[in-house]
Amino acid sequence: GIFIGLVKGGLTGPIGGAIILPLLSQTMTVPQAAGITLPLLIVGDMFAMRFYWGTWDLKRLKLLLPSAIVGIVLGISLLVSLPDDVLRRMLGLITIGILIYKVTSDALRKVEYLPRNWHGYLAGFGSGFMSALANLGGPPITAYLLLQKLEPTTFVGTQALFFTIVNLLKLPGFLGAGIIDIPTLLRIAWVIPLIPIGVWIGRRAIGWVNRLWFERAMVVLLLWASLSLLFSS
Repeated sequence: GIFIGLVKGGLTGPIGGAIILPLLSQTMTVPQAAGITLPLLIVGDMFAMRFYWGTWDLKRLKLLLPSAIVGIVLGISLLVSLPDDVLRRMLGLITIGILIYKVTSDALRKVEYLPRNWHGYLAGFGSGFMSALANLGGPPITAYLLLQKLEPTTFVGTQALFFTIVNLLKLPGFLGAGIIDIPTLLRIAWVIPLIPIGVWIGRRAIGWVNRLWFERAMVVLLLWASLSLLFSS
């Protein structure tokens, strides 16, 4: 709960949010891990919305969201139909892809970019699909928004509203598919009060934590979790 708060508070960057599900999947199935984390992410989204209310770019959200819905439907369908060993390896591959994205993302800021609507459709689909399958929808939309050269506050606000909507759209599908049920919600209820504490710590720690070393630690942890998922029996 505190770690999700740190992510939503902006301390960990996008790489931090990618660690949660791979770590939980070391001790439970991928659908169970996804079901546990979604309600917590939604609570965290509410705090992110409070901080960035009204700073989003509606034009780009209108491009991203329709295809994101298609991605969500496909992602949930695979999450409930594929064997867990296949899902674990898919999760490992996705997180390896996130690591590659992390290494190369700075180059996106320097790309000479000519906007096309289909770029938004593709990013929305990829983000919705990866979010539904593994709560890892950050890289597609982050890459797309980086290319738009938005102001930092608009960038974060657009991303915050996008994931608030996506996570809320996932909730009925998770409930209907049995990925989330009442016992699951009761089991994680005690964690919810820790999220605002994490957000508070995250926002205040940004100024004094060495982001470079912190992100390197996150990368090492994510690499270990990714390889563990790929090569576990």
